[in-house]
Amino acid sequence: MSTFALPDLGEGLQEAELVAWHVAEGDHVVADQPLVSVETEKAVVEIPSPQAGHIARLLAKPGDRIKVGLPIVAFEEGAAIDSGTVVGDLTGKPMVRPQTRPVAPNQAQGRAAPGVRTLARERGVELARVLGSGPGGAITRADVEHAAAAKDEGAPEEPIKGMRRAMALNMARAHAEVVPATLWDQADVEPWWSPEADVTIRLVRAIGVACTKIPVVNVRYDGKSMIRRLSPQIDLGIAVDTEEGLIVPVLRDIGKRSTAELRSDLNALREASRTRTVKLPDLRDPTITLSNFGTMAGRQAALVVLPPQVAVVGAGRIAAEAVPSDSGVVFRHQLPLSLTFDHRVVTGGEAARFLKAIIEDLQQQG
Repeated sequence: MSTFALPDLGEGLQEAELVAWHVAEGDHVVADQPLVSVETEKAVVEIPSPQAGHIARLLAKPGDRIKVGLPIVAFEEGAAIDSGTVVGDLTGKPMVRPQTRPVAPNQAQGRAAPGVRTLARERGVELARVLGSGPGGAITRADVEHAAAAKDEGAPEEPIKGMRRAMALNMARAHAEVVPATLWDQADVEPWWSPEADVTIRLVRAIGVACTKIPVVNVRYDGKSMIRRLSPQIDLGIAVDTEEGLIVPVLRDIGKRSTAELRSDLNALREASRTRTVKLPDLRDPTITLSNFGTMAGRQAALVVLPPQVAVVGAGRIAAEAVPSDSGVVFRHQLPLSLTFDHRVVTGGEAARFLKAIIEDLQQQG
């Protein structure tokens, strides 16, 4: 038998939870046929079969957490490997082209794998009362654990999983590596502000302008080798709040694209993030990040820089403030801004000039 291992899914992800098999032992599959769906910290990913052949054994079950490089399926000998799908030996750590898309509802609606049903019996959970979070409504082990914790008296305990687990690990890494400093200021946006104004795209445009003027902020830094790499383009991570946690899709090459293109792509990325269908390439390698938290609440924030990035821009809640004028005091809308930067790489002067460039662009009429 030859085996196929869980491939490298990118973004430094070391493991994933198996959500659902789309094949069974004994099935004949063709290359690129949907084989299995796994859930990473950021998305539900459908992995295609690397070859044509017969499935000899499924080596993992729904609910299992599997490390990258460990075998998940065994093929009968004699199957031909599709080298266009797999890079490397099947017995090693092959690379595949993961495809992120929703699993059809009829594939798993209302279903729970045998191991999940066993867990539910052990924890005294009625599956009929559990809302499945897997593809098509499949009930996962995490759903059962959550239901068991909710019904227990006293303070419930449950493991942090999925995107929240990724957040915990990333924040610990940022705290250990980055030397953060924060500048605060505000932009007078009275010339263009209205309740219908597209504030986020105005911020995107302003960050693009600032990165062009002060490119040392738009870099990736390797703290171990002490090497910084200036990016040839501006790839802006946009923080999106979801029920499962924070996810940061990437808006590509913002300095060279029209407002209409940016808005269209941003809408698509936000929707994909909230439905957990965002593609892994759309989550990779931001060069700087924007958190427009003011759409919910908050005026100022010292945000967290996630390496290898060296800066994150924060935008607070716009409010009318009293401003002195020649005729007395007038009320004008002000947009609070923050720039948190890694002081290992960016100087205070560079950070100040960068923030000033953002403000100057935001205060323009058009």
